Amino acid sequence: MNINATLFGQLIMFGLFVWFCMKFVWPPLVEAMAARKKSIEEGLLAAEQGRAEHAQAQQKAEELIASTKNQAKEIIDNADKQANVMIDNAKGAAVEEADKIKAHAKSELDQEVVRARNDLKDQVSTLVMQGVNSVLEKEVDAKAHKDMLSKLSQSL
Repeated sequence: MNINATLFGQLIMFGLFVWFCMKFVWPPLVEAMAARKKSIEEGLLAAEQGRAEHAQAQQKAEELIASTKNQAKEIIDNADKQANVMIDNAKGAAVEEADKIKAHAKSELDQEVVRARNDLKDQVSTLVMQGVNSVLEKEVDAKAHKDMLSKLSQSL
């Protein structure tokens, strides 16, 4: 193999090319790769933080849902209790009102019975007087007539 000036020239040119690449091309590539590596690491850290925050948020949401369900259950239970109290109060008021109506109806019935007895006494006394008049066939004065009727109505 014959070493000549071309080989030395190519060797020098290759050295200059390597030096040029190391001086001007390689540093921007290394910086770009380092920046890329850094951004990838930050992205991975952010993803991990995001997963952790998501897990925490999901846990908080489940806790919030559970507490909300408990509050809703308490509200429903309270509403049921209030409804039962209202129903009991309404039943009590209805019973009181029914008792008042019964008492009023009984008093009216008693008054009607008294009126009916008085009417019957008057009718009986009138019939008795007619019977007595027809038997005696003589006129009794009005005052005596009233006295007899009152005595008869009191005896009935």
